Amino acid sequence: MRRHIILAAASSLALASVAGFASAQSVEPLSAGSTVSGSLAEGDQTAPDDAYLYDEFTVEARAGQRFEAVMRSGDFDTYLEVYLQGVTDEPLAVDDDGFGEGTDSRLRFAAPTAGTYLVRARTLSGTEGGAYTLSLAERAAAPRAPRPGGIRLGQTVRGDLTTRDPESDAGYPYDAFAFRGRGGERFALSLDSEAFDPVIKVGRMTSDGGFEELAENDDGPDAGLNSRLIFTAPDDGDYLVRVTSLNVSGTGGYSLHMEQGPPPIAAQGIAIGDTVQGQLTASDGKSTGDARADAYRFQGREGQRVRIDLTSSDFDTYLELFDGNRVSLSEDDDGGPEGTNSRVTFTLPRNGDYIIEARAFSEATGDYELAITEVPPDRAPEALEFGATIQGEVTEEDSRDDDDRGFDAFTFTGREGQRIQAIMRSGDFDTYVQVGKAAGDFEALASDDDGLREGTDSRLTFTVPEDGQYVLRVSPLGSDEKGLYSLELVDRGPQPQAGSVLVGSTARGTLTENDATSEDNSHYDAYRITVREDEKLLVTMVSNEVDSIIMIGREKPDGAFEVLASDDDGLSDTHAKLEWTAPDDGTYEIRAGAYQQGQTGSYALSVEKKPESH
Repeated sequence: MRRHIILAAASSLALASVAGFASAQSVEPLSAGSTVSGSLAEGDQTAPDDAYLYDEFTVEARAGQRFEAVMRSGDFDTYLEVYLQGVTDEPLAVDDDGFGEGTDSRLRFAAPTAGTYLVRARTLSGTEGGAYTLSLAERAAAPRAPRPGGIRLGQTVRGDLTTRDPESDAGYPYDAFAFRGRGGERFALSLDSEAFDPVIKVGRMTSDGGFEELAENDDGPDAGLNSRLIFTAPDDGDYLVRVTSLNVSGTGGYSLHMEQGPPPIAAQGIAIGDTVQGQLTASDGKSTGDARADAYRFQGREGQRVRIDLTSSDFDTYLELFDGNRVSLSEDDDGGPEGTNSRVTFTLPRNGDYIIEARAFSEATGDYELAITEVPPDRAPEALEFGATIQGEVTEEDSRDDDDRGFDAFTFTGREGQRIQAIMRSGDFDTYVQVGKAAGDFEALASDDDGLREGTDSRLTFTVPEDGQYVLRVSPLGSDEKGLYSLELVDRGPQPQAGSVLVGSTARGTLTENDATSEDNSHYDAYRITVREDEKLLVTMVSNEVDSIIMIGREKPDGAFEVLASDDDGLSDTHAKLEWTAPDDGTYEIRAGAYQQGQTGSYALSVEKKPESH
């Protein structure tokens, strides 16, 4: 990936690229009001099975802060996703063709909590990329939503979706209609529009004024782009229907109709450990998405982990898991091990009944097989000492993560500021390493796929945030892989302290494995420099051994490094040049680093006063 900043403006949002599936990228800031240009090409990050190419950025956002990201390309169909950093199983928001025409993307998103979010700029599919631009804008606070209208059984409401309507957290305009339901009562909702691709959502208000979505439908079976939804009220209370568009720019007239829903599909009994053969027919009952489906009921325990597989050679399968009140808990289309089969792996939240719906992705009939198995509890992690290298094997009997990958786990004791390095090698599979805290449910604080830059082996470099116990999870990148591996844990000590450099001087150095590492695990040397407000500097970094990147920033009160400016290849293809003006009197830090993770070698860093233009 190659990028350069076209236009910059001050903002509290800072973006930076992070490591992904296939190769790590270096940090580059992007402020609201700025645009970057880049390209997706061979060598960029790729999703498993080369499903798509992508670049990634992180966003530091305040709770409730709203922004709009726009991705444009004349070379490929663009696609944008937003994730909570470290949780990349399911995006929080996505957009394909958000302008309503063409193939450019416009994604609007509001941060539900303060923290770091991941923006993924990608191709819609495949590895045919090209040039693109990505811009970020901060959006004003959303207007207060008006009191919703009402709708009742047998009623048809006609309305218009406009740009003056209230917006969801993702920036989509909507109209809202309230109705009251009894626990177990079923409602059939139809939403039709010739002006936009309609989406219907049903939910309820939360105590803090938010919207809790309980059910949603985009394109109902045999309804074209129109929406059909069968909703079962989980308990007595007030509910909301939201009428919105698939695209943020969708507006125009619509009609919404509500009637009594059909009785729920009679659920057959199934026990954990069973495999059943079934058949979808034209006489089957209707699912929540108004599609033909079969239903199965089983009993589970709180904390029990189950895996449900739906396979068919006759149709593209779709699987959904509900609680006993028909509230959706998890669903899957093609997550099974092969082709268009479905798999849901889920930890049950409470004791009681659960319902499985087996159906086709689109209206279809045919034979299928449904299996439900219990996933064994995670094995207790083994202790791993610094300096040790162990041999292990990932097998079918190992613990499984939320992506259904088999994994082994190891604990170590870390000190605040300590840098650790975990190196995983395998000749049998593409390796993947994650690190997280030992207490509570596992949540990855950092991960690595191909950081060793030797094929598909991993090298994860991590700075321990506080004293305590930590867990390493080692696994294949794919859910259907297994085999032998080796794992080495290395103590790299604390981050090296920054040196100093004077204006008008050149520092010559060498990046090594013992140097400091940025968030994406790429190495850098740091130099402190003291300048006056509005002082203009020209900083260059030249190297024949690494792809150079320069970052200038300063330490924030919480100790984090704030990037104020950066450059990758402003001097030439692998040499960096950065022109920078100091915003205030003070001491700043210049980081001379490698653009890619794992690169080491010598360099020359020059800092000069920027020549006056005449």
